[in-house]
Amino acid sequence: MSYQLIIFDWDGTLMDSVGRIVSSMQHTARVVGLSVPSDDAVRDIIGISLLPAIDRLFGRLDESQMAHFMRVYRQQYVHDDTTPSALFEGAHELLKGLRERGLRLAVATGKARHGLVRVWQETNSGDYFDFSRCADESESKPSPKMLFELTQQAGVPVHKALMIGDSIHDMRMAQRAKMSAIGVSFGAHDAAQLRAHGAIAIIDQLQQLTAHIDAGNGAIEETL
Repeated sequence: MSYQLIIFDWDGTLMDSVGRIVSSMQHTARVVGLSVPSDDAVRDIIGISLLPAIDRLFGRLDESQMAHFMRVYRQQYVHDDTTPSALFEGAHELLKGLRERGLRLAVATGKARHGLVRVWQETNSGDYFDFSRCADESESKPSPKMLFELTQQAGVPVHKALMIGDSIHDMRMAQRAKMSAIGVSFGAHDAAQLRAHGAIAIIDQLQQLTAHIDAGNGAIEETL
């Protein structure tokens, strides 16, 4: 196969967590006394690191406000919000199948390391991944730094890696790295938005990814 490294976003791509992020962010705004953002406004920041996401939604908070916001949000998202947040259907089968084909897998996420470790433990999925970069270890999307770090760690040239994500931030990150990207239509942003920001293909179910990797390798490489 032409690709050697498949890099996944996490929230909205492998985990159905967009709804919980939206409701937790809105609840936190109410508790802290900030204007409650719309569903679409919150969806638009999913994928970037938490601090710049808060800045985009609410403007610059002072130190006390930010500390309060972070305490409330983490408590709400991790413990109190009951919105279901499981892996998407077929995620385990997809990841297992890609590993069996000899592909190495990675995660590039806006989560902090402790958050990624927590969801890996909750979903028994961490062993699928050889490499990962988190928001507290690199620059926020859409900076391409996470992708460069992952490909360097894997010893794989950029054109031998493929990004999979649900947000325009994932697509823009891949564009800046000159890496091909496939969008998923069931996360933060719709297919038209993902295509407008560089997605070479869109999948509506995770199970469709393997066929795109198999069938699209030659055509994808020609676009680089």
